[in-house]
Amino acid sequence: MKGTETIKDKKGKIIAIIIYGEFKAKGTNFFTPGDFSQQLAFIERKKGDVIKAHSHKKIKMHVRLTQETLFIKKGKIKVDLYDDKRKHLVSKTLKAGDTILLASGGHGFKALENLEMIEVKQGPYLSDSYKVIFK
Repeated sequence: MKGTETIKDKKGKIIAIIIYGEFKAKGTNFFTPGDFSQQLAFIERKKGDVIKAHSHKKIKMHVRLTQETLFIKKGKIKVDLYDDKRKHLVSKTLKAGDTILLASGGHGFKALENLEMIEVKQGPYLSDSYKVIFK
């Protein structure tokens, strides 16, 4: 899709999905496979459209891999993406309005400008002790 980018390793495994700020589409568009523990979608609705009030049923889920989503609110950031063997794949520069889902492999960041971003990932929060620092 124009305005999006999926970064994969050599075996085709999804490492990250980027939705650039200029992305446009009609309706609801999911970018993630159904088995991802984080689901990422772009939703467009017209004025007056209604999404019926709802809740979600309680179900027990087993999360084996932490996936996180970053929304860049202000500034620029360099994102370094790595495969599961910690080999550098690619670097991407994101700016205000861009969103990235970090699906697998590893990642590192460098703020290129003063930066504000929002991070979403599964809980509960386990402190930084669950991270593996490799670079």
